[in-house]
Amino acid sequence: LAARGAEVTGIDMASASLEIAQLHSLETGVKVDYRCVSVETLAAEQPESFDVVTCMEMLEHVPDPASVISACAKLVKPGGKVFFSTLNRNLKAYLMGIVAAEYVLQWVPKGTHQYQRFLKPSELIKIADQAGLFTRSATGLHFDPFNQAFVLSDRNVDVNYILQCEKS
Repeated sequence: LAARGAEVTGIDMASASLEIAQLHSLETGVKVDYRCVSVETLAAEQPESFDVVTCMEMLEHVPDPASVISACAKLVKPGGKVFFSTLNRNLKAYLMGIVAAEYVLQWVPKGTHQYQRFLKPSELIKIADQAGLFTRSATGLHFDPFNQAFVLSDRNVDVNYILQCEKS
């Protein structure tokens, strides 16, 4: 988004991750305002300040996803969009997100994911609705081993999925 001219703010609670992101920004010449702050704090400081908020592959790592979802809703302007991506909670997601990704393929370190923190789309939709967000779509994201790429699917939300919401 920043490469296309948007003003982008990136946040993370891990300063090491932000340092890597800042190096990437310097290497690419793309300007991003990185901050080491929680989404809840940013929402309290800058309510209704953003046209779009993305919360990608984070909800399955936090102890209180409802707090994060609510903060994302507070950050976005009325009519603005919020995108969440996370892992579904079912056997297939467990096998792909933990067994395959952590133990077989070793894409991420062992212990990265905790199955009980995965969210079913229905659960995320309910929490988003309670935070004042209307769900526009749910899109699946799955790995195509033949093309070695991730692809979007309108039908398959079995493992990873992206929820597009709008604030009324």
